[in-house]
Amino acid sequence: MTPFPGSGLAKGLAVTLRTMTKKTVTEQYPDTQPDLPPRTRGVIGLFEENCTVCMLCARECPDWCIYIDSHKETVPAAVPGGRERSRNVLDRFAIDFSLCMYCGICIEVCPFDALFWSPEFEYAETDIHELTHERDKLREWMWTVPAPPALDPGAEEPKEIAAARKTAEKLAATQAAAEATEAAEVTKAAEVTKAAEVTKAAEVTEAAEGTGVAQTAPEPADPGHVESASPTDPPEGQS
Repeated sequence: MTPFPGSGLAKGLAVTLRTMTKKTVTEQYPDTQPDLPPRTRGVIGLFEENCTVCMLCARECPDWCIYIDSHKETVPAAVPGGRERSRNVLDRFAIDFSLCMYCGICIEVCPFDALFWSPEFEYAETDIHELTHERDKLREWMWTVPAPPALDPGAEEPKEIAAARKTAEKLAATQAAAEATEAAEVTKAAEVTKAAEVTKAAEVTEAAEGTGVAQTAPEPADPGHVESASPTDPPEGQS
């Protein structure tokens, strides 16, 4: 539908009239703290465990107020025969809030959720150099970052959570399979040992029985055999 001429002007005047009819309330700051929205752009907090020193925030900052220093470290191979890898280690992360214009670009472009908005705004200083917050100070602001809003119950599960859940399930399945294999090997070894012991006991019993028969069984007599007198025995009737 095509808007009629002057509709924009009418909407603007309606907003002005609504504002004019509202009662003006003066908050006695700092005695009375303002009731700010939870996602207020007050100060930026740093969760450095998530920072990979990708430098996207520093490159995209229109005021060039983010300073990052890092160095590379070699990570040993995770498995024998693997190759070593290198990773960036964060040395310095600072934001100069005397230059920051609170555009939020650094937070939006961070691919690993290392920067967050905090509603805290009372960090004025008498010295402009104190407005450059190093990473320790930025980490302290993280404790004031509000929890994210709840997701829509019908929304799709976030990809990060789904990937983490699948990884955890795969790891649990691998661990369970390894434990089952180990238990099967232990059971098999026990069965083999028991079978060997039974076989050895049977052989010992059979050998003992064979030895007893050989010692106790008399030799069969030969009907045609007549014992001859020994040549050294004297003949009968002679002493």
